[in-house]
Amino acid sequence: MAAVLALLALAATGAALWAQVSGERGIAPVASSSDISVGGIEVDVSGDNAEDARENGWREAQRKAWEKIDGPDIPDSQLESLVSAIVVEEEHIGPRRYIARLGVVFDRQRAGALLGAGGQRARSAPMLTLPVMISGGTATMFETRNPWQRAWAEYQFGSSAIDYVRPNGAGGESLLLTYGQTGRRSRAWWTNILDQFGAADVIMPIAELSYEYPGGPVNGRFVARYGPDNRYIDSFSLRAESSAQLPAMLTQAVARFDRIFTEALSSGRLSPDPTLTLENIEVSPAVRAILDEAERLEAEDRAIAADRVRARDAVRATPDAEPTPEPTAAVSQVFAIQVATPDAAAYDNALSLIRGTPGITSANYTSTAVGGNSVMRVWYTGELEELAAALRSRGWGVNVGQQALGISR
Repeated sequence: MAAVLALLALAATGAALWAQVSGERGIAPVASSSDISVGGIEVDVSGDNAEDARENGWREAQRKAWEKIDGPDIPDSQLESLVSAIVVEEEHIGPRRYIARLGVVFDRQRAGALLGAGGQRARSAPMLTLPVMISGGTATMFETRNPWQRAWAEYQFGSSAIDYVRPNGAGGESLLLTYGQTGRRSRAWWTNILDQFGAADVIMPIAELSYEYPGGPVNGRFVARYGPDNRYIDSFSLRAESSAQLPAMLTQAVARFDRIFTEALSSGRLSPDPTLTLENIEVSPAVRAILDEAERLEAEDRAIAADRVRARDAVRATPDAEPTPEPTAAVSQVFAIQVATPDAAAYDNALSLIRGTPGITSANYTSTAVGGNSVMRVWYTGELEELAAALRSRGWGVNVGQQALGISR
């Protein structure tokens, strides 16, 4: 009966975990291009018919975009050869009139020489981008699909000086990257996350949206923050007259954030935090004393092993000496340890303390639950009872199970 109940509990847990990561929540970011993109070009032109009006509007958008990036005076025919795409952000077509907001993409290879930007442009270190949307008193990131996540996923950053690392939020990323993560200070925790995404630091563009009434005007306050200490860079406000205009406002906000982060990079404020490396993580004096003791014990073990080798060589050098059987090397075994980790500090300290236990050759977390119980895989030279005794001697409370231990401070 107990076995049946255990299986039912395991099945229920599996269903709960599946429910947390299922559903449509990930938005894959668009591929970045190095082309020069200019958006938000307003045109209002007329023509002999709808098609002629539209062509006139696109030609005017090209000229305005070229002026916006300080391009030199060139004929329209040459200008058209530099354009690789026209992006329609919004358009209204009449019988002889064309009103639109367009984006123009210039080919960098062809336009770069005219703009004096043919060389390589300095870029930032890879920055993990965590877009936070606060609306209705709830802060979300990748838990559900939202317009702020979509605006960052669909924006073209190819010509930006910032190297954005944009998670898509699918699968386990929605459980790992939450708003609560932005308030953590543990360098070990942040280092593990940044290593998973190949980033050097983190930036947090925050959008706080308030609706005057359903479907009505939307007021947005936007704050740029960065780093594991959640440092403030700059902020601004925008307004959309209706919910239908919200995507355009958010796209405009993303472009504004890009300028803010670029200016911060130029001024030296946006640089990787030097403490985000395992070598620079600060360790408390108590933990440092334990690590020093572990190093001393390891040095003693190496000295004993060296003495045994010298004694064996001396016996072999004596012809009439009886051969002494060599001691059999102890075999490392793998055990599972469940550790109580009520907070990030306990998570970091537990890993350091357990790795410093004599006889343990390696220890790594296989399941992380800050605020609950985390699971660690341990390689130990000895038996399970010996491992339990070694942990008790270091002040841990130990419960012994089958090939597993449960420990707490």
